[in-house]
This record gives sequence, C-alpha cells and structure tokens, in this order.
Amino acid sequence: MSPSMKDAKFETMERKGDCVNGVNGTNGQAEFDPSAPPPFRIADIRAAIPRHCWIKNPWRSTSFVFRDVNVVFALAAAAIYLNSWLFWPIYWVSQGTMFWALFVLGHDCGHGSFSDNPFLNSLVGHILHSSILVPYHGWRISHRTHHQNHGNVEKDESWVPLPEKMYKSLKIRTRFLRFTVPFPLFAYPLYLWYRSPGKEGSHFNPSSNLFKPQERKLVMTSTACWTAMVVLLAYLSFAVGPSQMFKLYGIPYLIFVIWLDLVTYLHHHGHEQKLPWYRGKEWSYLRGGLTTVDRDYGLFNNIHHDIGTHVIHHLFPQIPHYHLVEATKAAKPVLGTYYREQKKSGPIPFHLIKNLVTSLRQDHYVSDSGDIVFYQTDTQLFQFSGKSE
Repeated sequence: MSPSMKDAKFETMERKGDCVNGVNGTNGQAEFDPSAPPPFRIADIRAAIPRHCWIKNPWRSTSFVFRDVNVVFALAAAAIYLNSWLFWPIYWVSQGTMFWALFVLGHDCGHGSFSDNPFLNSLVGHILHSSILVPYHGWRISHRTHHQNHGNVEKDESWVPLPEKMYKSLKIRTRFLRFTVPFPLFAYPLYLWYRSPGKEGSHFNPSSNLFKPQERKLVMTSTACWTAMVVLLAYLSFAVGPSQMFKLYGIPYLIFVIWLDLVTYLHHHGHEQKLPWYRGKEWSYLRGGLTTVDRDYGLFNNIHHDIGTHVIHHLFPQIPHYHLVEATKAAKPVLGTYYREQKKSGPIPFHLIKNLVTSLRQDHYVSDSGDIVFYQTDTQLFQFSGKSE
C-alpha cells in the first residue's frame, strides 16, 4: 500500500470514529480518548482472569491478620522498651503504616473478599476497624456505594468532584484547605462524621440517609464497637499517661489517616492525562471503573496488601487481595489502552507526591452540565496556592 493510500485510509478511520481497543486509528497513532466507550464488555475481562483468582481462602486471609497484628504489638513493645527519641519517629511511621495495613484487611472483610463466611468477615472486620477507630458497617456500606457508583459525579461517595456552582459557593478558606497539601491528607475523620460537601449524614448515625432501614442495627453495632475502643483508649491514657498514649497510638493514627487519604485520592485522581467523570446515560459500571488508577508503592506494596492494584479491585471487589496482581496481569491484554500503566516506584514512592500536589493544584471542580465532564482549574486558587508555597 502506498503512503498516500495509507494516509487516506487513516483519515477515513478518523472521520468515521473507528477505533481499535479504544484508540482512534491504529497502533495508537492518534490521541487516546479515555471517555470513549470501551470495545469490550466486563464479561470479557472476567473471562480473562484465571478461575483460581476468585477463590477465597479464609486460612490464608487470616494468616495476614496474624502477621499484621503481631507486627503491631512487636512495634509497640519495642517503643515502650526503648523509649528513645531516636526510635520514636521510626515507630510512628512504621506503626501508622501497619494501622493502614489493618484497615486494608478490614476493607477486604467489608467486600466479602476475606472469606465466604459473612460472620467471619463481620467479626474480623469489626476487630480490625474498631481498633483504628473506623466504624466497620458504617464505612462498609458507604464504601459499597462508592464501588457501585464509581466515576459518577452525582452518586459516587469517595473524593467526588464538586460541580462548579457548589464549588464557587464555598468560602475561599474552605477551598484553600480542601486543595492545599497537607490539609486534605487529614480529611478522613471529618468525612466519617460529616461526609463530603454537598452530602449529608454521618457514618456513626444509624438514622443517616447513608443507610437503609434494615441496615440501622448493623450501624448501631459498629458505632458501639467504635465507642468501646474510644473508652479503652481513654482508660489507657489515664493508666499510662496521655503523652505516652499520644506517642503510642495518636501519632500512628494520624500517619494511618495520611496513608488512607493519600492512597484513596490517588486511585481516582492525579493521572498525567485527565480522566472523565460521568452523569446520566453516559455512566456505566464498566466505564466508571475504568477511570480508576493503579499505583506502585514500592516496598509498601506487600505491606499494605497490594491495594495499588486498584482497577481490577474496583471492577471485581470480590477478588482476594493476594490474587489481584495476577488478575491484573491477565486482564491487561483485554483492557488495552484503557489500562493506565502505573509508573514504577523505587523503594519509597516519592514520585506520588508530585502526582498529589499537581492534582490538588489543577483538579478543582467539574461543569454543572454535561454527561461526560473533566476536572477544571480555579485559576485564582491556583495562583494563590502558588504564592503560598
């Protein structure tokens, strides 16, 4: 085929909007449109994943719980024994990271990927999440809403973009706090109590509109467990002193909150190419799930149970975490250019700081109208943020 014939064929494909695995033209010659409907179905992805990846082994899952709990107690024992300001900073980062690992295992319980036994999932989930001040059922139910509506501007639950009108109704101080590091990294406790701007309810209140009437007893149980943990912490503060408890538990808890906010934000924001959000008829479970982003956390991947393999987790949350890497590898040929290859990390994922800061400086709101929307930038806030650094 002559060069002129090739050009004519390519131009015809562009005019017709033909695509191969989501790329206009062939071999990725034209810019990929991430909002274009994918040429595959979710059943195609499911079929590519090996059958054994769907099998939940409660003994294997429980072994991770014992591993993490033993590390938590060993770190605490070492900190109490050494009681050295040379060791405390190491302890805080390590223990906060382990609190985050406990959260991920409780998160698996909430999805039912820990085991096929609902009672075991609930028991382990309550123990793990209550220990780090997370109301298990309250969070589990709202997180289920997040997964069922991922990428939906109107119905998603986690790090949802604000419509322009709502964004501009916020006070300048609120906007600044919401989009300036490090403030968003401490948002999680506030989210549990008050949810996000534009949404009402609390993860602790069984009468909240987050929950259906039949779920209220479950929420009451989780809130009671959370309260028991608070009482235990208060008692220990009197027993060993508030300063010691702040060092043993308070600072690691804050590190855990930073991990949680960092990871959950970057799984839905901060990609080099802006990703779509949907409304109305343009949204589907598959298209919403494909807006999620995998991340490489270096040496922390194993510690926090491969939570960075987020695309397949979002599409199929019932897959146990210890099969997610293999499932992702099997699904990538089907996903094609809809899978955004994660940037490889060194031992410490310092590169993610740039992703976080850049996104918070650029991704502020979406249009009030339109069924496919992308983040827009508040240029005044951007300039203000730039001057403040």
